[in-house]
Amino acid sequence: MGDRYQHIAFGDAAVARQRITGSVVAYGAGLDTPDSGPQRVTPREVRMLTGVFAFHMATVTPSGWPYVQYRSGPTGFVHHLGGNRFGFADFRGNQQFVSVGNLETDGRVALFVADHPKKMRLKVFGRATVIDGDADPELLERLSQVADGRIAARCERSIVIDVEAFDWNCARSMVPLYTSEQVRERVQPYIDQIHQLQDRVDELERRLSAHGD
Repeated sequence: MGDRYQHIAFGDAAVARQRITGSVVAYGAGLDTPDSGPQRVTPREVRMLTGVFAFHMATVTPSGWPYVQYRSGPTGFVHHLGGNRFGFADFRGNQQFVSVGNLETDGRVALFVADHPKKMRLKVFGRATVIDGDADPELLERLSQVADGRIAARCERSIVIDVEAFDWNCARSMVPLYTSEQVRERVQPYIDQIHQLQDRVDELERRLSAHGD
């Protein structure tokens, strides 16, 4: 855990409770030193963020309330733009523009990213910028691309996030969940093997039948 995460996430009340329970030894040591600036993203965080098909994003309303929204897309819809910067294309939604409006007032975001099959969780703090499609069409086009081609949904703007801090959670209490595609990837080899064995059985039965005749 880096100093920036501690300075952002741990308020006085949280630290007070950590001191009572003794967990401050594990979590709060960095609070005794000045904020060292953004944590540098490593290949591990890049793989996690660019490999998911969904995450939850919290923004801050003008009245100070948190607003959490589920964001999803084809696997790889989150792009690494270099360094601590990531981006994704914002799809046409219900036209409420709550998250977008919040970001234009206060760019602070918190992401909760989960890889359920691997039981991995990543919390991210960052600052986001909203860039309308006509302001930078090349960026939006880049963010609209995924491994299988172009995102089918209508993409209206780019959201670029500069990561400030992150923290990996333990896997405890996470229930493994799988998409239909992930299930097929894991099960299909066994199905193929069953079909091959069945074909072999059919062939042997034909030979036995021919021999008996």
